[in-house]
Amino acid sequence: MWSLLSFQSLHLLLSLLLSLLFLTSADLGTASSYGPPYLPTACHGADQGQFPPDDLFAAAGDAIWDNGASCGRQYLVRCLSSITPGACIAGQRVQVTIVDHATTLNSMPSKNSTTLVLAERAFVNIAKLSAASINIEFTQV
Repeated sequence: MWSLLSFQSLHLLLSLLLSLLFLTSADLGTASSYGPPYLPTACHGADQGQFPPDDLFAAAGDAIWDNGASCGRQYLVRCLSSITPGACIAGQRVQVTIVDHATTLNSMPSKNSTTLVLAERAFVNIAKLSAASINIEFTQV
């Protein structure tokens, strides 16, 4: 005894649920920031050519380091929240290239043990530098 309206409603609901399934394929983690000196790195030592031209790069935390296989991987990162009020820049994402391992950085990150440590130039694209760490959504691209 399903009416046409009920079938249309069910179809719409299923379409929305499937859309949400595909939109939520990102991972969740944390990020901090770091500044220079950036060399040498765990990926390519003192080679200046390893940095992307836009200086949007990051160091991988242990959770995604993958024994160095993460070198050169690119991630799309979005700030979700922070304990620092108003830290996230709404609607902004940044694409970063992994050039280092977070545990071997030459400068101190704003907070240790995060999923990603973003170079300052990348971090300020999605959050205020005053935040020691942020909660992020990230996807390998």
